[in-house]
Amino acid sequence: MNIIETEIEGLLIIEPDVFKDSRGYFLETYTSTKYNLPNVAAFVQDNEAQSDLGVLRGLHFQNGDAAQGKLVRVVKGAVYDVAVDIRPGSETFGVPFGIILTGENKKQLWVPRGFAHGYLVLEDETIFSYKCDNFYNKSAEGGIHYDDPDLAIPWPTLEKPYLVSEKDQVLGSLHALLK
Repeated sequence: MNIIETEIEGLLIIEPDVFKDSRGYFLETYTSTKYNLPNVAAFVQDNEAQSDLGVLRGLHFQNGDAAQGKLVRVVKGAVYDVAVDIRPGSETFGVPFGIILTGENKKQLWVPRGFAHGYLVLEDETIFSYKCDNFYNKSAEGGIHYDDPDLAIPWPTLEKPYLVSEKDQVLGSLHALLK
């Protein structure tokens, strides 16, 4: 397994060992003694979403004591996955990081607490899976509009418009978090 530090402290790319043979493949998607993720006591919830090409989810986060760290991956298909540092006082506050995660490359991204997170689906029938270190709390929801000019995220261009939920279309700006 290879753990790669990004330019944003705490945000990690994980390349698990994949064992392939004539029957297919095998990989461990999480083992607590191998991953050594910073500030994770235990994962308490697993989530999975299926979406088609052009679906854009995010940028979401949970506030306060409901903040969540997420270990994200793609089971099938492909996404452009984005995490934005929103930790107060962080040297990289407001800096986005993007990576393509696919069912083929098997890469994972560790998104610690204090980050907004979202993704754009790049293939039909994509299955996105993630482990959370805290339970979802609707009253603690927060978000930043995916197209916030202060973030200037280089979302991939598709041959069709993005499909964004009504809730995500009205999310605020990074600047609004500072108020």
